[in-house]
Amino acid sequence: MTTGPAPKPGILDIAPYVGGKSRIEGVAEPMKLSSNENALGAGEKAREAFQAATANIHMYPDGRAAKLRQAVADLHGIEPERLIFGNGSDEVFALLNQTYLRPGDNIVTGQYGFLAYRISAKANEGIVKLAPEPGFKAEVEALLAEVDDRTRIVYVSNPSNPTGSWNSGEEIARLHAALSPDILLVIDEAYAEYVTEPDWETAIPLAREASNIVVTRTFSKIHGLGGLRIGYGYAPLSVAEAVDRIRLPFNVSVPGLEAATAALGDEAHQKASRDLIQTWRPRLTQALRGFGYDVLPSAGNFVLVRFGGAERARAANDYLNAKGIIVRPVGGYGLHDALRITVGTEDQNRAVIDALSEFAAQA
Repeated sequence: MTTGPAPKPGILDIAPYVGGKSRIEGVAEPMKLSSNENALGAGEKAREAFQAATANIHMYPDGRAAKLRQAVADLHGIEPERLIFGNGSDEVFALLNQTYLRPGDNIVTGQYGFLAYRISAKANEGIVKLAPEPGFKAEVEALLAEVDDRTRIVYVSNPSNPTGSWNSGEEIARLHAALSPDILLVIDEAYAEYVTEPDWETAIPLAREASNIVVTRTFSKIHGLGGLRIGYGYAPLSVAEAVDRIRLPFNVSVPGLEAATAALGDEAHQKASRDLIQTWRPRLTQALRGFGYDVLPSAGNFVLVRFGGAERARAANDYLNAKGIIVRPVGGYGLHDALRITVGTEDQNRAVIDALSEFAAQA
């Protein structure tokens, strides 16, 4: 009996990415705090642009994303031709892995680095090397210790999901200086717009002068456009041109391009989104620590809460679900004792605090 076509080596060894769940059986409208989405949704300007774009959804999008490309370039003061646009920044990672990894090559990332880096590396028959993060943060020396003569890409999430940790500008510069010029350093700044920590710096200025740095951003977080799937990378021109040879020609949609361009100009929505996080992230952290939970410092729009054991974390997740609240177990990262909780609206945050207060009291 034939078994049909066989996937290439490594495909069946990949654990599929599982997004945050969005439903609870028997709950009509649960509070979804599992995917780090913007609790305020998309801004008015983005929604209006999306609606207007429906008049043109019978037409193919601009494959070069010219209008959005110029808007991003103007925002950061960078060269538009060095931008790579993707179906979320996830696709930018996949394109980089596809462009630069040969079978047996490896990527290096932190122990808790975003799973998307690993999935597409393995899909390209690459090896994933994880640097230990005993302090739940990427460490320069640990990353460098994993680099060898088959390393092609080093990935750093800054800030990092799911831990919330961040690396200073000095640490990123030191990491880059120690890497061989033929190794690509990818800095994933998906949560950059939420950062207030004074030692954090965007790597965009560093990338502007380097021949081997890519900085990625997304419209899924502060801009509230997760459902439209748009991200970008700022890369050396040679990298952008190489990636463009394999990028699908119409990988970002017409409504997505229009909504993203409008979102960049909606400073009021960005400020409201930042203000919500800056107000409630410390309050949520303080309250949950007061109940005895270990809440890691976070520079993103979420907090990682540790419960002292996997069984206790599962029980807390079940208790929250029973209250109609969905958060994110992060066992896929090896953090079986923790839950990641997106900072939501005031009502949502208060519901989380009340529920976890009750849960703590039952211990």
